[in-house]
Amino acid sequence: MQLAKDFFVRFRRSPAFAGFVLFLITILLNTIVQGPAAFFSSRNLNTLFATNIPFLLIVMAQGVLLISGTLDVSAGVQMALVNVVTIMTVQEWGIPFALGCLIGMLAALIASVICWACVAVLRLPDLLASYALTFAILGVNLLIMNSPQGSVSRELFRAYNSVLFGFIPASALALILVLVVWFYIKRTSFGTNIYAVGANPQNAFAAGISPVKVQFQAFMFKGFVVGIAGICITLLTASGNPIQAEALGLRSLAACIIGGLTFGGWGSMSCALFGGGFLILIQNSVYFIFEMINRLIPTLVVSSYWHNLFSDGIVFLGLLLTIVTAKGQREMLRINIQNKYMHLFKRREDNAK
Repeated sequence: MQLAKDFFVRFRRSPAFAGFVLFLITILLNTIVQGPAAFFSSRNLNTLFATNIPFLLIVMAQGVLLISGTLDVSAGVQMALVNVVTIMTVQEWGIPFALGCLIGMLAALIASVICWACVAVLRLPDLLASYALTFAILGVNLLIMNSPQGSVSRELFRAYNSVLFGFIPASALALILVLVVWFYIKRTSFGTNIYAVGANPQNAFAAGISPVKVQFQAFMFKGFVVGIAGICITLLTASGNPIQAEALGLRSLAACIIGGLTFGGWGSMSCALFGGGFLILIQNSVYFIFEMINRLIPTLVVSSYWHNLFSDGIVFLGLLLTIVTAKGQREMLRINIQNKYMHLFKRREDNAK
């Protein structure tokens, strides 16, 4: 009992706590609106995972960049770049789909290197540089594929949308893969240096850590995750679309902030997961709430504008909550550190006497 209490106290002080609470609230809301049997059914969970895994991966990629002290709002169109490159190389060159996926991932890594060079080497503002890069990559997408086209084999489409062992969505394997890679990376020197660089690049440089190198590694990891997301959206849609996912870069940034991540050395991957899950489930619950209203009042016609307004209003409130919570957590952390060192100094003074 005491162990569980201590764990809760530590978790309450962590950056992910507010995002976790919001995530639980959205699960409860979806359970009430849809009913437990419908919401937790394997079919519904499989649909949620298959549809939203690409966005969740983009959020995780954005989270790593935020920890390192930078960001990339062009991540959404980079995912579309992977999609069009994969489809067109397979369609035009007649190569196997797996090889097309590798070329698509290579395109995401190249785009990440360009963004890193603009941000870390040329010292351009990351928000403006990545925003400008969004339109550049969008233009490249349209050069490669001027209109939605292409296809994926029915077997691959069914495999992505299938359920393993009766309850595990096959699409969740992509999420598991990225998490395994991240947990491995987190135990390396990069996993430690990324927080140091994000918190204070000058102090990190003084300690012998190269901020440029660390952020390069962060962008490479982001490119890898975006590549996986691009393959997932290719399997989900079974076609190519050069202008899709443009808004996902900004939405991923909002999801990270809601989850508890802030700019530079504060937060964890769990923050990104909770924030992304919150956005996904809020949109899902709003859809079913309006469906329920339409059943109760058949004459009432509600446009998608009101869906977006309602869900974005909730997201805005979630942002306010997490910002206030993060400030309180930082203040609590500062006070705890201050008290700890004051206690140590007092002990030293007492010992000296």
